[in-house]
Amino acid sequence: MTEQPTATRSDQDFLRLDGQICFALNAASRAFGGLYRVVLKDLGLTYPQYLVMLVLWEHGEMPVKEIGQHLRLDSGTLSPLLKRLEAAGLVRRERSTEDERSVRAHLTEEGAALRARAVEVPRRIAAATGFELAEVVDLQDRLSRLTAALDAAVPLEEARETQEPREA
Repeated sequence: MTEQPTATRSDQDFLRLDGQICFALNAASRAFGGLYRVVLKDLGLTYPQYLVMLVLWEHGEMPVKEIGQHLRLDSGTLSPLLKRLEAAGLVRRERSTEDERSVRAHLTEEGAALRARAVEVPRRIAAATGFELAEVVDLQDRLSRLTAALDAAVPLEEARETQEPREA
């Protein structure tokens, strides 16, 4: 049995909105989203499109299913992203000749060239946090550990099955 965290907060304090780690993470995520919207505007990318491009810049050509695994996205979410990136001339999708069920994504020349302009994005985001580099690295490490712990508590497949539909 897992021990419950001990703290000096009362039970009533634990039910305050500002006492919820999920809310703090959600608020930070929304703030990042707003910042990324501004920073990525010059590249013509949305934040989810930027994430797809990061995977392709790092790993090169790969099956769409693997991109989804890297980003923790299902095909219903990933396919429209890739379609828009393809329409923008940044990505090309092709059916595998070995397995026609598998689709591979490739960067186009324009998509590969965009990488040089995107180098400034992480620098601008890091500067906006006001954190020192060591603090950014520490935060990334802590969030990775948190993600792993939560994944272990509720396997990803089970979490997907119990997800409520997105609000419009």
